[in-house]
Amino acid sequence: MATTRTYQDACGVARALDVVGERWALVVVRELLVGPQRFSDLRRSLPLVSSNMLTDRLRELQEHGVLRRRTLPPPAGSVVYELTGLGRDLEPVLVALGAWGARFPRPAAPVRPTAASVLLALREAARPAPGGPPVTCRVDLDGRVWTVRTRDGAVEVVEGAPAAGDVQLRTDPPTLDRLIQEPSALDAEVAAGAAVVTGDAAALRRLLGTAATAGPRGANAQLERVTSARVRL
Repeated sequence: MATTRTYQDACGVARALDVVGERWALVVVRELLVGPQRFSDLRRSLPLVSSNMLTDRLRELQEHGVLRRRTLPPPAGSVVYELTGLGRDLEPVLVALGAWGARFPRPAAPVRPTAASVLLALREAARPAPGGPPVTCRVDLDGRVWTVRTRDGAVEVVEGAPAAGDVQLRTDPPTLDRLIQEPSALDAEVAAGAAVVTGDAAALRRLLGTAATAGPRGANAQLERVTSARVRL
């Protein structure tokens, strides 16, 4: 059941928490930072949230204008949730909150990064040299596709397949998380069947290498920073 609790406090912090302070609200926002998702996508990424609670959080965030529902055009026809401009304004808030949260211990139990969290980790950890050769990579994770490309010394993550690319990586979030931390493990992950690379593997190594040189940056390390990454401002 949706909550109606409020701090009844004029301070901006309290008013913000009236909107996004309920359990799972900001984690839902994190998941939508890399593109619209269906209800089933969110449930698969966040297995510990009940369907009822997720429904409540989505309804509340929609009522406050943080996200909206949209029906995809045929033949898909699926209903997806996506952030509004107001919702995307939460990115710097998540950056600061994640950096603060990194001071605390991670959960003792194994934590599986979501596709969104590991892509955000890659986007923020990678620091390609300005003027270096660009890389466009198709990344297939958990049945969804993103374009990851280097541009002007930064990395861009966009939902959907690129019109043309240098390389394609098909894997799962934990494997990509490991590769962000240790790009040299790419051949071993391919040999083990955990990753499939098609195209210019050297381009993929360059992309992953720009993240590794910045230090331990995988989503397991960055999960405490925006529950995975320092989100782009």
